Amino acid sequence: MKAVVFKAPFELAIEEVADPRIEGPLDAVIGITTANICGSDLHPYEGRAELDAGMVLGHENMGIVEEVGSAVNRIKVGDRVSVPFNLACGTCRNCNNGYTSACLRANPSGQPGAGYGYPKMGPYWGGQAELLRVPWADFNLLELPQGTEHENDFTMLSDILPTGYHGAEMALVTPGKSVAVFGAGPVGLMAAHSAFLKGAAQVFVVDKEPDRLALATEIGATAINFADTDPTEAILEGTDGFGADCGIEAVGYQAHDHTGQEHPEMVLDNLVKVVRATGHIGVVGVYVPEDPGAANDLAKEGRVAFNYGEAFTKGISIAGGQCPVKKYNRELRDLIIRGKSAPSWIVSHQVGLDEAVEAYDKFDKRIDGYTKVLLKP
Repeated sequence: MKAVVFKAPFELAIEEVADPRIEGPLDAVIGITTANICGSDLHPYEGRAELDAGMVLGHENMGIVEEVGSAVNRIKVGDRVSVPFNLACGTCRNCNNGYTSACLRANPSGQPGAGYGYPKMGPYWGGQAELLRVPWADFNLLELPQGTEHENDFTMLSDILPTGYHGAEMALVTPGKSVAVFGAGPVGLMAAHSAFLKGAAQVFVVDKEPDRLALATEIGATAINFADTDPTEAILEGTDGFGADCGIEAVGYQAHDHTGQEHPEMVLDNLVKVVRATGHIGVVGVYVPEDPGAANDLAKEGRVAFNYGEAFTKGISIAGGQCPVKKYNRELRDLIIRGKSAPSWIVSHQVGLDEAVEAYDKFDKRIDGYTKVLLKP
């Protein structure tokens, strides 16, 4: 099959690789209809998260089931499915408690949590390819309506829509709340969208990229460009001096100012300032236990020196971690089916696998208009 293969930082190739096959009775093989390039894919692409050469990239996948193992009895050939980026066994303690993002069995390294085509998430090839093997298929796959309707909406169910919703959930967004979202990449935009789905009265989105902020404005959020506006002052003014009830961190460990200088603590510090006393912060931006390319020695060890003292004094609760996609994807699927959510409004480009290398380069360079890229094998 044809696939997007990681060779080295900033070096990808479109190669013919071996087709995935059924390796166990609980496996399925799906034919990919859409796979997305995720902002998290840029961490290994830029060499900021170590990945072995030869890995097929891609953890945002959907398609049609082409083959199933002998013990698969719910999913069948021909089903249209979404593949959560969490790869989970369904039977360990964490899976039974709903934390499929921290499966104790799926990752051979022993680290909780497994996924497709990503550093330290196991040996599983990703789906930026023509085919994908899915272990524990009955548990992991989400069935979708047959046909092609909502294809570009449903493809968001594998990661960024549930992840954005998870941020809103951890920030305890409820009807009438004010919400500050830092980061207007795909996850941040989905977090803002999710805040509105949960009934937020007011949503602020902070970023420096005009094209992304324009998308935030389209859904009714107040866009703040931190390149020319102090987001703390703007959000305090917009909330009558009280600050936001809820904050969502959708940037992560490579946070940087408008000049490109990295400050790993920048977003967390800003959220602590703008979230009111006894408010809540949900962190879905990725942070890592080590980052050799970090801007300072602490961050190289995964230590981010933000103003926790102020957060403690204000009584702000902070929750974070990888999204357990299965916790939300069924309900979010049904919101799409019933016309209550259409996350494809963030899609900027749809290209074939042969164009993936160029698309990665432009997405990484934040070329104007490159918001969300879909690959169509």
